[in-house]
Amino acid sequence: MDQGYKDLGFARLDTDRRERTGFAEVIFCEGKEDEHLKKIFKNLYDEYGEVFGTRASLAQFEAVKTMIPEIRYDKTSRILKAGGEDKILIGNIAVCTAGTADIPVAEEAAQTAEFFGNKVNRFYDVGVSGIHRLMAVKDQISEANCVIAVAGMEGALPSVIGGLVSNPVIGVPTSVGYGVGAGGMAALHAMLSTCANGVATVNIDNGYGAGYLASQINRLAVNAPDKDGSK
Repeated sequence: MDQGYKDLGFARLDTDRRERTGFAEVIFCEGKEDEHLKKIFKNLYDEYGEVFGTRASLAQFEAVKTMIPEIRYDKTSRILKAGGEDKILIGNIAVCTAGTADIPVAEEAAQTAEFFGNKVNRFYDVGVSGIHRLMAVKDQISEANCVIAVAGMEGALPSVIGGLVSNPVIGVPTSVGYGVGAGGMAALHAMLSTCANGVATVNIDNGYGAGYLASQINRLAVNAPDKDGSK
């Protein structure tokens, strides 16, 4: 009898997740033993023909590569993935950062969204300390079905973008900043306190969560009927 999961003894892989939610299980790599990680990756790859993991180390990449030679590692986002290269990407998600130090979290978001089949446009280093940089690409950002705004320090970028675009904005606070930033708490509180409408906020450094949520929003937008009720 199919229980919707595969019991590995140390883990129960949720093989039914893609059927239930539209998105297959993703692996959080940090803290996992190499032997466990290798078996999880191999089983999910065999199940779906693709696999995706976040917060992986270079050592974990080398370990998983012994089981899946075609595995790829991106050291900026710390993402470990195989398969899915030929997907047709749909819709439009904009991923923006305040500064270049926010790019690792932004890339986790962008590559998550791409793995789930979404077209992503990147707008990096458009923070409010040089707001003319943001205004120069405002029209392109406004075309997106959903915007991910990644910022540390005082976390102002999502509020500004929220006042400029008509579609949802997902704020991602990062742990970038000096002492009073408190490891991203200042940015988190600023985003939660925004007066801009249509801004939702995920946890500190949670690029994956933002990419997943943006994927859901983008799918809804792509599949929404036209004003006359047709597709």
